[in-house]
Amino acid sequence: MVSPTPAIVIAAPSSGSGKTTVTTGLIGALRAAGHRVAPFKVGPDYIDPGYHAVAAGRPGRNLDPNLVGDDLIAPLFAHGAAGADIAVVEGVMGLFDGRIVDAGPNGAGYGETGALGIGSTAHVASIIGAPVVLVVDAAGHSQSMAAVLHGFLSYDPSVSIAGVILNRVGSPRHELVLRQACARVGLPVLGVLRRHPSLTVPSRHLGLIPAAEKSADAIAAVDAMTAHLAGALDLPAIVAAARARSAPDTAPWSAADVVAAQGLARPSSNPVIAVAGGAAFTFGYTEHAELLEAAGARVVVFDPLMDRLPEDAAGVVIGGGFPEEHAEALAANDVLRADLRAHAAAGRPIHAECAGLLYLCAELDGHPMSGVLDIAGHFGPTLTLGYRDAVAVDDSVLFRAGERVTGHEFHRSGVSDGALAPAWAWRDASGRATTHGVTTSSVHASYLHLHPAAIPAALTRFVSRAADVAAVTAPPVAVGEPRVSR
Repeated sequence: MVSPTPAIVIAAPSSGSGKTTVTTGLIGALRAAGHRVAPFKVGPDYIDPGYHAVAAGRPGRNLDPNLVGDDLIAPLFAHGAAGADIAVVEGVMGLFDGRIVDAGPNGAGYGETGALGIGSTAHVASIIGAPVVLVVDAAGHSQSMAAVLHGFLSYDPSVSIAGVILNRVGSPRHELVLRQACARVGLPVLGVLRRHPSLTVPSRHLGLIPAAEKSADAIAAVDAMTAHLAGALDLPAIVAAARARSAPDTAPWSAADVVAAQGLARPSSNPVIAVAGGAAFTFGYTEHAELLEAAGARVVVFDPLMDRLPEDAAGVVIGGGFPEEHAEALAANDVLRADLRAHAAAGRPIHAECAGLLYLCAELDGHPMSGVLDIAGHFGPTLTLGYRDAVAVDDSVLFRAGERVTGHEFHRSGVSDGALAPAWAWRDASGRATTHGVTTSSVHASYLHLHPAAIPAALTRFVSRAADVAAVTAPPVAVGEPRVSR
């Protein structure tokens, strides 16, 4: 029997406590010490896993019960941890913060009634049976730190808190007082970080700049975090705590098994699914490509900033990112914009999320985009953020009418109203019904980010559609732009 992978969860009392710095530096320090580290992030975040991946040298993955359900968390964890000797999971917000499901005043526990943090760090830690290390921003704290820690220890006894990492400690005297406070409640100090303004991660309006977008800066930031954390943390004690994990008995998630369970025949060909990458489109889940390949596709990554569409592309996936930061370069690649229009006109499917929706528009703040959809995109000051329980309005290249999903919105942009059919319907916070996104005969596009493990049938359907259309149509050629093989 294979022993469960040791795991530790890095959490905090609140956002802004330093989880990303500690997690990334810890991953890098463990790797430098000879460990094979599997990195994870709680929640729908795309950016933190990119920094984890740089530090670990393997993909960062997400664990979000809101998007995939409780039952898939442990299998997805086991899948992502395969081949590693330790896993490090970065939490989201505060330890008990998650999606609030207000279903009555008397509920308690995860998944029951009441206003709860569904998908919180504590929720995920309890599912995978991993102990928690609290990163506490110690600036302004003294002896009262003991009361704060006592509250976290007693709030939910099912969550095992293994120790504390003190961040932004001001002086040796400050450290001594804080250590005494931790000792009073029986929590070991597993690391102490002095105030260190040089330990920063590049940021912008939606948070950190993706590691894939600013690779040189990202590598330098990860190197700095690794070097600093290696000397500030008690790595042997953290590894020992991770080995105390009480792992559930579960089989790893398998893309091949999930696809086979649907009982659908694989396409006779291996259609090429072109997935947008590069600096403008950095948001995506690792399991997406795994499921596409399991469904019979050959995944090819292209960069919309400089490439044209692969000649044999049977389907296109354009995920999230920051197209507004690269609007001029995207507009300048007029050959690719024409390729995408020809691709859609030929009936070959396109799946676009968030930034992908904007790129399919006719323009974005005056910059010409691909023009696949006759709507305009614009960037604005208002952040739209939150989970959405949505239902497919009509049949599309991905979904069948009436199918239900839970997704996540995270954007500061919008699109103009058009005469196109909507992709989704849901109720907003006030209970008012609303429609969202766009579908055409060949396109499914919306702001809703979906986790691929929750929608395997949709991705299998997408690959089958791509194979079917490619089998009966010649590769589309953009008008005035003869095809050449690259």
